[in-house]
Amino acid sequence: MPITLYQTTAQGLIFDMDGTMVDNMMAHHEAWQRKLRSLGMDMELEQVRREIHGVNEEILLRLFGDRFNDEERQYHAQDKEAEYRRGFQEQLQLIDGLSDFLEEAWEAELPMGIGTAAPQANVDFVLDNLELRDYFATVKHAGDVTKGKPDPEIYQLVAAGLGIPVKNCVIFEDSPTGAEAAHNAGSPVIVVTTTHKPAEFSHLPNVLAYIEDFNALEYDIR
Repeated sequence: MPITLYQTTAQGLIFDMDGTMVDNMMAHHEAWQRKLRSLGMDMELEQVRREIHGVNEEILLRLFGDRFNDEERQYHAQDKEAEYRRGFQEQLQLIDGLSDFLEEAWEAELPMGIGTAAPQANVDFVLDNLELRDYFATVKHAGDVTKGKPDPEIYQLVAAGLGIPVKNCVIFEDSPTGAEAAHNAGSPVIVVTTTHKPAEFSHLPNVLAYIEDFNALEYDIR
């Protein structure tokens, strides 16, 4: 059954996870700040917020060049995520309104998937602790792609898993990088403003709306 959001009809929905389904980006930023400091790089939290997005191994390569080999980058990437999970466990919850929206969409048999730059361990951490797996027909994470956002690969994979053209899916995102990935996929995007301000998306023509949480979402399922 299709859904209409802000005068746009979609056959399926695709969700980013971090910052979009759970308001955890500050926990990620703080974990990155601690990790980078341990590696000898001091970075202000605001700089982390602006600049640290995407797949961890790509971030480490961008910041440190060839200082680490592939095995070392993988270790540091996993260590940062373990630090995040330890710090966020007691705060883990869905963004307001999302639980009811997922239930309504699921009851309407609307295909839904997740496309996230998070590693599988973090995806399992969220989906299993919040008991969300039944809502999603397909879930793709950092380990499933060769290129991180803003490359559209992950959203193309999710749409293929749903059996729906990616251009016929509405994507929920919280970051300019993710919204750009949606644009590169040819998809409209709804931005959840947990982490970034609307002005940071002004260059993107595919933004349908900005919402603080899912209680503010305007939609019609018929």
